Amino acid sequence: MVIAADPLLLGPVDLEVFLIVLLKVVVSFALLMVSVMLMVWFERKLISDMQNRIGPDVAGPWGILQTLADGIKLFFKEDLIPENADRPVFKLAPYLSLVPAFLVFAIVPIGGDFRTGDGTVGWFGHRTFLQVADPPMGILLFLALSSVAVYGVMLAGWSSGSKYPLLGSVRASAQMISYEAALGLAIATVFLTGGSLSTHEIVSSQSNWNWNVATTGVVPFLIFLVAGTAELNRPPFDLVEAEQELVGGFHTEYSSIRFALFFLAEFMNVITMSAIAVTLFLGGPDGPILVERVAWLWPILWFSLKLSAFLFTFVWLRATLPRIRYDQLMDLGWKVLIPLALGWFLLVAALNVGRDRGWSPVPVVLVSVAVLWAGTAMLGGAVRKARAERRALEFGSDEALDAGNGA
Repeated sequence: MVIAADPLLLGPVDLEVFLIVLLKVVVSFALLMVSVMLMVWFERKLISDMQNRIGPDVAGPWGILQTLADGIKLFFKEDLIPENADRPVFKLAPYLSLVPAFLVFAIVPIGGDFRTGDGTVGWFGHRTFLQVADPPMGILLFLALSSVAVYGVMLAGWSSGSKYPLLGSVRASAQMISYEAALGLAIATVFLTGGSLSTHEIVSSQSNWNWNVATTGVVPFLIFLVAGTAELNRPPFDLVEAEQELVGGFHTEYSSIRFALFFLAEFMNVITMSAIAVTLFLGGPDGPILVERVAWLWPILWFSLKLSAFLFTFVWLRATLPRIRYDQLMDLGWKVLIPLALGWFLLVAALNVGRDRGWSPVPVVLVSVAVLWAGTAMLGGAVRKARAERRALEFGSDEALDAGNGA
């Protein structure tokens, strides 16, 4: 069984190879932690600029050390555990949210020249990928780990022994499961185009500007953005932490370092989700090499710029859009995103089959669009019928209640 396709691990694994892998893990972890610290500062400063405020400006130059100050403060605060809490589960839940975020980042290629080469770089006389690991089922690993994170949120609310965290965790579970279906269908469209589950192979298939955002028809990219935002519990989908309704949501009873772990996991997930989006749809580190002397640096720079654009978009959405209602959240996931993602997946599959069999693409597109239109019409009719029946039922209940009050 092939555990990882990294050429570093294809030969004998000696002490030098082990130290290189260890160095990659340490560098990846340090890079992610520093990125989280900068992301918190970036979000605060950007939102303050959009709202005509100053934002953090005391701790360090331009307030850049404010996140570090907050982390130190949380580390020394008192760690409280509710009397009715399930103590082992209460302590475990933050790690179930934090660890998957780091493991997802481990499969993201952040550099390497994919124009003419295989994306490898030279480290201490060895050829290796600029990522911690490249398992052949990398994207499936991402989906599995994102599902594990749901357990962290659910168990945090359930184990707190309080009604508000429990309501927040139930909301989070329903929301993540609902939008994970649309997220998976959007990613499945990339599988059809790239023909591989390996993140390295997916990036390699997009070399020379053949990015999946165009080859898949833009729609899966947009679905991934919306579903990813909901999966992260970011505004306008942050109903699990609706402070007007649930105090603080699933982590209401957490304090000190355990709260800091949830806080860290939230921003770390934003970075990893953005990195996965760059890998799947925007070619990862693919981009022009402007100066050949430092050719190794340009892919890292392009990846960082694409990642920064996604992070800016997440902050922009937070500062712009109001929180939607919970019924609107569920309607968007089940009645719009999932049918749209499934229909687009079938359309791309039909085009691939037609291309392999030598069929003309025009009739394939026409037949596919006709089938999708018919499915959309039936779905819309079913939704309208269910809505009318619900309104009739509510109207009848109101009439019975009025009659009872009149009697």
